[in-house]
Amino acid sequence: MSGTLELREKRSKAWDEAKAYFQSNLTADGKLSKECLAAYDKMVADVEDMSQDIDRLERMDVIDRNLTAVYNTPLTARQQPTTGPIGDSRPLTGRASNEYNKAFWARLRKDEHSPEIRNALSVGSDSEGGYLVPDEFERTLISALADFNIMRALATRIITSYGTLQIPVVATRGTASWVEEAALIPDSDGSFDQVSLHPHKMATLIKVSHELISDSAFPLETFIAKDFGRRLGALEEEAFISGDGEKKPMGVLNDALVGHTSANPTEITFDDVIKLYYSLRTPYRSRASFIANEQTIMTLRTLQDDNGQYLWQPALTHETPQTILGRPLYSSVFMPTMEAGAKTLMFGDFAYYWIADRQGIILDRLSELFALSDQIGFKATQRVDGRLVLPEAVKVMQMSS
Repeated sequence: MSGTLELREKRSKAWDEAKAYFQSNLTADGKLSKECLAAYDKMVADVEDMSQDIDRLERMDVIDRNLTAVYNTPLTARQQPTTGPIGDSRPLTGRASNEYNKAFWARLRKDEHSPEIRNALSVGSDSEGGYLVPDEFERTLISALADFNIMRALATRIITSYGTLQIPVVATRGTASWVEEAALIPDSDGSFDQVSLHPHKMATLIKVSHELISDSAFPLETFIAKDFGRRLGALEEEAFISGDGEKKPMGVLNDALVGHTSANPTEITFDDVIKLYYSLRTPYRSRASFIANEQTIMTLRTLQDDNGQYLWQPALTHETPQTILGRPLYSSVFMPTMEAGAKTLMFGDFAYYWIADRQGIILDRLSELFALSDQIGFKATQRVDGRLVLPEAVKVMQMSS
């Protein structure tokens, strides 16, 4: 903020000089000559330019503070706090404010462009058009994403406001050695690699009729959150699991290590699951989970011993999480089916898969594009990347070829 203070002082001095120039050059009839008027107008324009620069700097400061703020409790649609981060009793500002939330939905629902709304939305405007969604709605949308995206529930999420993020990762660990008295100590330093996260752009578009938008009973916010959540969640989960890193995140399957290969290319046994379990190093098992598609889970569920007893008897109630060997089991439609060479089962600590969200979700109203069909378009974009930062933390079972 030091730059803002200096600019304010400069503006104040310039305005004092402009007023003094105006007073000292008035003619007998209280007017300025053409030359003096032009000079005075130039001085006033300079003051106005500095005011705009100050406004920009202050908006940048507000956005920076909101992006780095840590809130005491999660924001939900039913609970919107009026104060900021822990220990800060000041009213919320920027995208977290009630003013921004109200203006945002007025802009999308009614396409209002009043000066008050434009001013309220200025803190969330995006360089590519559209507006960053309010903080409260973004948390609602992220919640919807988690419902359709198991990786978001298990992975580590970080928020970045810049481009490529370099993450240092331990590649090899140093070791200790037994040495003779006065002998040289062997050099055994660990080495480090870097994992880069570079957010990729996702986009989707929905169309809503004018009649629905004009109907105050139509829950536009809920509809957009659920529909965008379903679309973006499915696209993300596919990339987080099997993405090749080409204009999309690198999926876990492409970075994780093969822990076990099945004996049969199209069948799986419970012994295969046990061998995969023990292929993961002990430190990672305490927080590890299994991920497979429904077909693989069904096959495991129907395995029987020689007496016709099911080898795996998971909980039959929704309240109890599904587990294998004491660890949670999750399903994803994007996991491969049981076929030769496929990686059909993952086991590991997925907190080592990092998801980098850049800024937030950008939402915009497209008023003219679908006017002939009497519809309004809503466009959502987001930049995200993901990468397994420590490959040894996840092991996969691969079907034999």
